[in-house]
Amino acid sequence: MGKKRSGGGLSTTQQAAKFLGVSMLAGTVMAGLALPAVGALGLAAKGTVEEFDEIPANLKTPPLSQRTTILDADGGEIAKVYSRDRTVVELKDISPYMRKAIVAIEDARFYEHGAIDLKGVLRALNKNAQDGGVSEGASTLTQQYVKNVFVEEAGDDPEKVAEATQQTVGRKIRELKYAIQVEKELGKKRILQNYLNITFFGQQAYGVEAASQRYFSKHAKDLTLEESALLAGLVQSPSRFDPVNDPREATLRRNTVLQRMAEVRDITQAKADASKKKPLGLNVSRPKNGCITAVDGAGFFCDYVRKVFLTDPAFGKTPEERAQRWHRGGLTIRTTLDPQAQKSVQKAVKNGVHASDEVATAVTLVEPGTGKIVGMGQSRPYGFGEHQTQINLSVDQRMGGGAGYQPGSTFKPIVAAAALERGTKPSQSYPSPYKMPYPSPVQTCDGSWSDTASVENENPSEVGPYGMREATAKSVNTYFVQLISDIGVCPVTTLADKMGVERADGKKMDQVPSITLGTQEMSPLTMANAYATFANRGVYCTPVAIESITTADGKSFKVPQTSCKRAMSEKTADTVNTLLRGVVEDGTGKEAGLSGRASAGKTGTTDFRYAAWFVGYTPNLAGAVWVGDPKHQRKMVNITIGGRTWGKVFGGQVPGPIWREAMSGALAGKPAPGFVTVPVDDPHKDRPDRGDEDNKPGRGGSGGRGDKPWPDITIPPDLIGGEDGGIGDIGGIGDIGGWDGGWNPGVGRGRR
Repeated sequence: MGKKRSGGGLSTTQQAAKFLGVSMLAGTVMAGLALPAVGALGLAAKGTVEEFDEIPANLKTPPLSQRTTILDADGGEIAKVYSRDRTVVELKDISPYMRKAIVAIEDARFYEHGAIDLKGVLRALNKNAQDGGVSEGASTLTQQYVKNVFVEEAGDDPEKVAEATQQTVGRKIRELKYAIQVEKELGKKRILQNYLNITFFGQQAYGVEAASQRYFSKHAKDLTLEESALLAGLVQSPSRFDPVNDPREATLRRNTVLQRMAEVRDITQAKADASKKKPLGLNVSRPKNGCITAVDGAGFFCDYVRKVFLTDPAFGKTPEERAQRWHRGGLTIRTTLDPQAQKSVQKAVKNGVHASDEVATAVTLVEPGTGKIVGMGQSRPYGFGEHQTQINLSVDQRMGGGAGYQPGSTFKPIVAAAALERGTKPSQSYPSPYKMPYPSPVQTCDGSWSDTASVENENPSEVGPYGMREATAKSVNTYFVQLISDIGVCPVTTLADKMGVERADGKKMDQVPSITLGTQEMSPLTMANAYATFANRGVYCTPVAIESITTADGKSFKVPQTSCKRAMSEKTADTVNTLLRGVVEDGTGKEAGLSGRASAGKTGTTDFRYAAWFVGYTPNLAGAVWVGDPKHQRKMVNITIGGRTWGKVFGGQVPGPIWREAMSGALAGKPAPGFVTVPVDDPHKDRPDRGDEDNKPGRGGSGGRGDKPWPDITIPPDLIGGEDGGIGDIGGIGDIGGWDGGWNPGVGRGRR
């Protein structure tokens, strides 16, 4: 019979007997194993054999979370992202020193005992009794591995992690039973391999390979004795023995491991003593996690890829399933990002708008016919510091962007396309005065719209009559208001939907005539992809960012492909392409024109100059450039952008050159196909000179007399000429003619 110690209480043997209790486990285990009952560790008596038998027999081991690598279209690395930085390796790829060191310090009898080490329990009890506390544990490597599986399964949920590590009898019993299962099914070598891959080593490093890279910038198979001892010592308390932040404590712990290796005869005492004198020899690689580390300013594209994964049902039926799969990692994601295009985007952004400017810019490039996003960047970098942001200015709100920006006149080509689809000829002419009320009522999808609002052109020099070609080139507001009043709002919003055009905030597009002037907030990606429909001769393709995904075990993941459908006829698209070529050849977008290749596009400037745009394309690349204040507070008047001061910002000035530089670099060395164009008659091409963009005087023609009265329009008195228009400072206006009959009014206005 065991005797009481002189100090009172139970002897060591009695403590052991009380702690262990002995149970035969349903005949499934060859040897009797001890279960915690009451006493020494404060475990409740409910830990019974019956409860043990009720625990499911199979331990569910979730795949270990690992790093995910995001690549560009050429296979170059964009960034590594991970919930837990881990690279799983086989035992043969782990240094023998490391294997011996971890066993020596954590479970020296690992190869001699089963799932539970009875001698280890007795030794721990004796040591703890002598120290008057709990200074030594008795968990085997197998038990530690099982506990780590519970923690891994809990993920980043604090409550689940606490539950997985709490000191309760229920958890201990589960741990014991699963340890028995693991010993039976895996064997010692596989358990050791799994343990070294799952364990946390501090500094965001999970598993020995990540730890080896973090502390020594080398593979685990190349670890030396001293390096192995250091890593093995971290397992007990990664924060306390952190060699980066407390090298003294880390050295003491490393030397403890070396001494233990000598005691169990893995190395000689002489070798241990010599190794203890060596420095830690750190060669630290700082953690590089997340899109913030992306190369060539691709952080926002990287984050867009993450959003695609988390929102697309192709990657999991539920948001929770997709999130779990993303955090698990171990993926190699090849994207559509073209490194040449991305570098060009970043260069253009840097040259056009500074990160510290009051306004920002965002640029997105899309490949017509495939929907591939090949470039995405902005002037405010991805980050958390001054002049940085986590908001992707190129995309919709649900994909990490803001509420969007009014696209201004870049929406007008969609109105033109809708009219052409309904049979309107591009030679359609409207009087297009400088200022006029909205025609009312205007048909919508649900009825009609009526209001007394008025609209005016950019400046008084813009007075019709105009045909569609000239009105598009000069971005005449009153022309397009009259055009949408004729065809109605519904055909416009219907075509916009076919072209993937939607509000950035996810709301439905308003059924109002002002939509023709770009009053609905949209993102650069939306506009670039819409214009890619014109370049693709009327076929819209959904945007895609992911080419392929490979799992850690080499299996291919099915990824969604672009979906293409016809949005308009080829003739309509070809006509729009012809119209928009005129914008860059002799219209508001001349500063955006490309050299040596066909291009087309449209400028846009919103009310109060909160935003300016250029959206354009070639047959093989489309791009959108937005410049403005994301908060819609700073008007772009008397402002410095990119080191240059502007009195007023127009779409053709700041965004246009950024677009030209981004597109030129992205297309360098690539084919230069031409557009299929169609003849577009200009009904007013033979009239007298109308002035030009330098405000030179022009001569007005004679005003005609029509069958219908003109609507109320405002004409500045100083610009009214004689019967033949006369010559004013910027051209005169002849007598006013009819609304749709007789001669059109003579105009001699110049234009900026």
